[in-house]
Amino acid sequence: MLPNMDPKNIAKLMKQMGIKTDELAASKVTIELSDGGRITIFEPSVLQIQMHGQTSFQISGKIHQEKEPGEEDIRLVMEAAGCSREEAQNALRETEGDIAEAILLLKEE
Repeated sequence: MLPNMDPKNIAKLMKQMGIKTDELAASKVTIELSDGGRITIFEPSVLQIQMHGQTSFQISGKIHQEKEPGEEDIRLVMEAAGCSREEAQNALRETEGDIAEAILLLKEE
């Protein structure tokens, strides 16, 4: 943050400025995107910040981004594995979009 400044002094300074921070104990953070994609943050460090009546979050950790399976991929898996749309979508998510692996996964069940 600030060079040559003790974290306790930084926290004290923030408190004097009316900024309240709390570290939250989180095991995973998931962000659902409007395009159907998803960002998952593993082993997160989550800091809740309250300032001037507003609450915000600072999140850092190991990031994994998933995109929503495309319509064509879903149909292909449904036809090849003889499964429902939901099963095809779940298999594609689980295999991170790998169509062949999703079909094999569903045929093993």
